[in-house]
Amino acid sequence: MSSSGASQPTPPGKSQNIDPILRNALRYTISAKEYQLLHQYLLSRAPVVKKHTIHPKRYDAIVKGPDDYNVAAFRAALRLGVVTFSGLKAWEVISTRLLSRGTAKRSQPRTSVFRSPNVRLSSSLALILLFHRLLRRFFLRIRESLLSNEGKSFRRRNPRISRSLTSRLAPAIGSSLAGFFLAVYPGDQLRVTIAIYIMTRALEFGYNYLEELGYFKNKPSWFGSWMIMPVACGQLLHAFAFDRDCFPSGLGDHILKNSPEYIQKRPTDYPSTAQWPGKFDIVDNLAEISRQRWPPFVSPILFPNAETLPKRLTSISPITSPAHPAIKSLSCALLHPHDPSCLRTYVQYWIQAFPKIARFFTLFFTAMSITKYKAFLSSPITSLNNLAKRILRMSLFLSGAIGTSWGSICLFQNILPRTFLSTQRWFLGGFLSGLWAFLERKGGRSNFLYTARMSIDSLWKVGVKRRWWKGVKNGDVLLFVVSLATVNALYEVSPRAVNSGVARKGLGVLRGEGWVDRAVVLRERKGKEGADEE
Repeated sequence: MSSSGASQPTPPGKSQNIDPILRNALRYTISAKEYQLLHQYLLSRAPVVKKHTIHPKRYDAIVKGPDDYNVAAFRAALRLGVVTFSGLKAWEVISTRLLSRGTAKRSQPRTSVFRSPNVRLSSSLALILLFHRLLRRFFLRIRESLLSNEGKSFRRRNPRISRSLTSRLAPAIGSSLAGFFLAVYPGDQLRVTIAIYIMTRALEFGYNYLEELGYFKNKPSWFGSWMIMPVACGQLLHAFAFDRDCFPSGLGDHILKNSPEYIQKRPTDYPSTAQWPGKFDIVDNLAEISRQRWPPFVSPILFPNAETLPKRLTSISPITSPAHPAIKSLSCALLHPHDPSCLRTYVQYWIQAFPKIARFFTLFFTAMSITKYKAFLSSPITSLNNLAKRILRMSLFLSGAIGTSWGSICLFQNILPRTFLSTQRWFLGGFLSGLWAFLERKGGRSNFLYTARMSIDSLWKVGVKRRWWKGVKNGDVLLFVVSLATVNALYEVSPRAVNSGVARKGLGVLRGEGWVDRAVVLRERKGKEGADEE
């Protein structure tokens, strides 16, 4: 009896002898199930370590408390904060010590721990996760208590409040109040980006839900998310010319890097002491040309003594002075000074730009398709055809969009009067370039929404800059909360409206349900119910 009793786990009463601080530290660090797996696969295999570790059954008795849900929520939030902080710190080390080698390092002022952006971002995400779970449980309990027989008197006295709190959406919307903890992170571009991202995802899921209800049953085959691109590209191109401080810098560098024939590079034999306009200087001068209503080109070769350039455009003289005398427009002299034909320049752009962009997408999509090697092994011909089609579509889309943005300047010079829509034609040019998205209409929704997010961010900044509207203090946090509530409500009503398995599982973690896909669970449940009825 004594030997068998010695092998039994320590009774719960004996766990009270353990220091309360140690007991709580264990509870909030690792769960009983996780400790059991750790003990089974790691600790028990080292005899020296095994002697000094607690048996899983005794650990279970030690950490067992009255409310394991709150402990699990805190544990998940703590881990998210630690992982986020570690990732940010690792990226900071990589970017400052490895990627910035050979460049002059800027001395950054020291900040306290609580003012560190890494700490505040990690704390913000951890608090959102923690309070989202706690608030969801709080509203679920209120709903259950009000729907019980004991809540009849309250429902009679407060019918409106009762209808709100007993609604199916009450826990989903109430838990979204945790989004206000985004304000813990200081307001900068990252916070705005997060808010806009959640907003566009909420709109996407809302569209999916309406489509599921049959509102777009008879939509034409050409209708789709690609229609966002003309408007988004129009706004972005206009901001690129007139409000570059409100334009994503990375996109501007990408456009100018893939604009041969239109952006004139400094000749190799050009004197090093002489000034040559840079890439962004060329764009700035094009914007000034449009403000001056597209003046004609006066060739210095034909009229050497005449004033050939307006005073505010003298910086482009190194490009326009040797331009072909047959060119009629100053913008054409700046974009393609050596060829008077706009159409030939556009064709030459395709000859130079398309192969370069196609090579990039070939490498990119080939690397991305490595994870789908099983499909390639099962049907290699079909997989190669699909890969080639995707590379071709994206290469045509990007090359066409960039080339049309520049080519539209020449097009409008030939078909429109100089004074007609002098600055607004930048938007029209971007609109035309966005029509190339039709080629990628079946599989480019993520790219279209990404462009839309950049356009929304740029448009808001342009509006604040030009005083079309006033900025709202912590408006990005309010937008984040409303968008999160919309996503939660749609996920509660129709999990399939969230058309991403990773997003559905992420919402499951946020709700405290674990890495679970509710759409799959509900489908399997309905399948079992149908089988039982048969």
